[in-house]
Amino acid sequence: MVTISPQERKALEEALDDEYKSHATYEQVIRDFGPARPFINIVEAEARHVSALLSLFEQYSIPVPKNHWPSHTVRFASVHEACAAAVQAEIENAALYDRLLASVQRPELRVVLQSLQSASRDRHLPAFLRCVQRRA
Repeated sequence: MVTISPQERKALEEALDDEYKSHATYEQVIRDFGPARPFINIVEAEARHVSALLSLFEQYSIPVPKNHWPSHTVRFASVHEACAAAVQAEIENAALYDRLLASVQRPELRVVLQSLQSASRDRHLPAFLRCVQRRA
């Protein structure tokens, strides 16, 4: 069995926790306001991000941390407020991946983390910025 370093395991745990948080938050926005764009599209992407990370947990036989976010999400007064918060969350997510990638050496881990970072920075962030502009 191939093992990963403690730093790489911690990086995967942090990435998964952040993806759990985003998914739960965006699901809550949809429950509160209905099928608002871009949340209805991005929540599906967040589910795929969680799945990608869970496959690495399985591959390396790492116990999967509990997802505590569904009962701890932030609520927003409007979709505009949710989009503004999502802009900040996606900026922080991209920065998180910068930090995590610095501690990860395995190419297969780096590919997944870089892909998740790219999705946040290059697709999710622009979508939420457009949402803020449309609802201003």
